[in-house]
Amino acid sequence: MVVFILSTRLVSDGMAAINDGVDMAEHCSTCDRETPHAVRVQIQTESDKRENAAFSREPYRVSECQICGTTTSTRMNNA
Repeated sequence: MVVFILSTRLVSDGMAAINDGVDMAEHCSTCDRETPHAVRVQIQTESDKRENAAFSREPYRVSECQICGTTTSTRMNNA
């Protein structure tokens, strides 16, 4: 089992709390090789309706290639 401990400093952009990233190497499909990536967990609101926004927040794993800038976002709770 691999456990990543992310930094505890949170930044808010109004609708999402963003955890500062951790740098790690991952495969980048654009670069077609392993490159350094900034990885963070971001809470995203999935509902467009304002009255449901507080109940539709889900954690996403966001990974950004530090070479080409390609960003991937994967929902972590696939219920």
